[in-house]
This record gives sequence, structure tokens and C-alpha cells, in this order.
Amino acid sequence: MEVSDPIRSVLEFKGHDVFFVDPQTSVYEAIETMADRGIGALLVMTGDKLVGLISERDYARKIILKGRSSRETRVEEVMSSPVVCARPDDTVDNCMRIMTTNRIRHLPVADNDRIVGILSIGDLVNWIITAQAETIGHLHSYIAGSYPK
Repeated sequence: MEVSDPIRSVLEFKGHDVFFVDPQTSVYEAIETMADRGIGALLVMTGDKLVGLISERDYARKIILKGRSSRETRVEEVMSSPVVCARPDDTVDNCMRIMTTNRIRHLPVADNDRIVGILSIGDLVNWIITAQAETIGHLHSYIAGSYPK
């Protein structure tokens, strides 16, 4: 594992599961789906077309803080749009940069406008931590003289 690995490697490791809702879905139903799936965001799709993303952050800032009803508000009213996407050949490092620059926690991955996965900031942090642990292990073995020659 390396920070220069393509995102397709992260998706192979974590899985390609993508959960989504229709723009007409109530925010309550979307939040219920997130809770049931143990996830923090859902893609908003019209057919095969990505039109937005709704996250727990959207719920907190655009429903709770505004005193709106989640049962009466449609996802399309509060979703984040347009959505920044990565490509399968983008690197882990580049995707971290995209997420940090855009201040986002979820990054869909699209291959020729077809969604092939979604990454959370946690997925990338776990990948980087594992890569660093492997590097430290190799360096430790090298210093101890047990590194393969």
C-alpha cells in the first residue's frame, strides 16, 4: 500500500458498494437509510446520473439548524451539488488533496460518468496509516539487518 496507489486499489480493498436515493426522497428517509447502513452520506441519483450528495453534515446544517422538518423536506432541497468526483486512476494522495481543498468528507469515483464507488475521508486515512505502518516495518527490518537482500 502506497499513497501513490490508484483509488481503484482502495475500492478493491473496501468494496464498490454505493448507496443512493432519488432527489424526491424525504430527508428523513435518507437519514434513516444512512443510519441503517452505517454510512455518513448518500449519492443522489436520477437514473444513472449523479445529481448530488446528501450527508449528515447537510442534515445538521440545512435541516436541524434551520428548524426545518426532515419528513417534509426533499433531498433535492438540501443536497450538495454539483458533486466533485475522482477517477479510478487518481492516486490516494491526489484524492486526499481533492477532499481537503474542497472541504468534503465523501468522494464519489466515476469512470466515464458511471459511478463505480465512493470513498470517505476515513477510507483514505486508513489506507495511508496502513501504508505508513508497512514502511515503518520495512525500515525496522532493514535497520535490524533482517531485510531481504
